[in-house]
Amino acid sequence: MFNIFKKKPLLTQEAKDFQIDCFKWLLTYFGGDDFYKKTELILPTQQYFPLKSSSPDSLAIETFEKVKAYACMEEWPCVLEVQEKDPEIRVAPTVILQNVPNNPLGTFEARSENEIVITYNPRLLSNPIQLVATFAHELSHYLTATAPEPPPGGMDNWEYATDICATFLGFGVFVANAAFTFQQYSDIESQGWSVSGGGYLSEEEHSYALAIFLHLRDINPERAYPHCDTNIKAYLKRAFREINDSDEIGMLKSVKYIDNS
Repeated sequence: MFNIFKKKPLLTQEAKDFQIDCFKWLLTYFGGDDFYKKTELILPTQQYFPLKSSSPDSLAIETFEKVKAYACMEEWPCVLEVQEKDPEIRVAPTVILQNVPNNPLGTFEARSENEIVITYNPRLLSNPIQLVATFAHELSHYLTATAPEPPPGGMDNWEYATDICATFLGFGVFVANAAFTFQQYSDIESQGWSVSGGGYLSEEEHSYALAIFLHLRDINPERAYPHCDTNIKAYLKRAFREINDSDEIGMLKSVKYIDNS
């Protein structure tokens, strides 16, 4: 009999295949002992980010250096710069400009062979989860730019592969939680809701990538659940079970690492 109550898979087969191909690509060029012995699941706790800085600029730098260290990229030279503030959209108490573009959350730029620049939006200083997720994403740009071949599907998929790389480096909880933000705002003159997203993958796709990472590193998902937003926790549980019932992890663990150093 058909099981009419059976849930459909979290992702389409095409989306799953892309994630598996991306992990194969990452394991081929950035895996090996560094991944299986050093890469941790980084969590939004005082243990991982015991920050002591008092000024916004120094806080951003300290956070960035922590992210670099967890990504095993502390020796990779790059400059961190803060962007200009987003344009002010409220020009009067009851007048708000529409369709004014904000600055990106972060950027990666190779200005020359020896000058790598990563920037961040100053509004991220009020959202530590998105700040860490943005730094992890831009450092993933830096790392994947050194791969000898483009990501699966070509360079048009680089941003999506970069999101997956941030999870591969251990920051899956951060990038998943930062994928969608829904916040209330209010003041004397107005109130409402604001929506923002960080990254290129959906919450479901981020959760699936995190489940792959946890399986590869043999990490109990119970470590991640308390730090996941409600949606992410539910998606992660489903993804973890789906992957547990497949042969994908065994195949990924058999990928041969190629040292390009």
